[in-house]
Amino acid sequence: MTTYKVNELAALAKVTVRTLHHYDEIGLLVPTARTKAGYRLYDDEDLLRLQQILIHRELGFPLKSIKELLEAPNFEVRQALVEQRAELTKRQGALSRLIAAVDAALARIDAKPVEDREIFDGFCPEDYEEEARDRWGQSAAFSESAKRMKSYDDEDLRTLKDEQDDLFRRMAESLRKGSPPESDAARDIAEAHRRYIDRWFYPCTPEAHAGLAQMYIDDARFAETFNAYEPGLADYFAAAIRANVAASGDA
Repeated sequence: MTTYKVNELAALAKVTVRTLHHYDEIGLLVPTARTKAGYRLYDDEDLLRLQQILIHRELGFPLKSIKELLEAPNFEVRQALVEQRAELTKRQGALSRLIAAVDAALARIDAKPVEDREIFDGFCPEDYEEEARDRWGQSAAFSESAKRMKSYDDEDLRTLKDEQDDLFRRMAESLRKGSPPESDAARDIAEAHRRYIDRWFYPCTPEAHAGLAQMYIDDARFAETFNAYEPGLADYFAAAIRANVAASGDA
């Protein structure tokens, strides 16, 4: 049986030793054995478990949920891999459409003939409708958001995206300037974001906005979207939202 020291497994999986130490501390990936000197030793089963952890992280699961999933009595690695492959294949198709949309935008900039709709073909709301329904399908917010989205034309969607981009860029600039998330400037942007959600998607109370803030940092996909504007923006944006909620008296 092959065994791996912590630095060997870290190098193999392209993670840090600190990450493996953290997984051990929270009981997510406990090494099968230790040397007499107390050094961690991992076996092949640990290797497969780590792969499952990393795949689920890529799919947006928080560590707590991954631990619960892997420790469920009915969890089976092969079946999990089959399901993950199907999900990744689905995302591969979505990424291909996004690449095509980027190519269309580049063609437009270069004054080549391209239809307006082509530059937005990668941003089809229906791509995420099933997932959104699974998470919020019973909520009035989801129903209202779905109703509004179906009524928007291409111009509406462009405006919606431009407004979001402007909010993210303004908050990123606030972060770069070193303004605390509790500052008036950061809270003003957070409030503008709440009104943006309220105007385009569904009535967004401060309490609902606080729930969104938590999702932005819990779900890796949301965090990646924010952090693409500026490293650390997801946490900063969420903190600004929470500060704005607290200031509103609805905390």
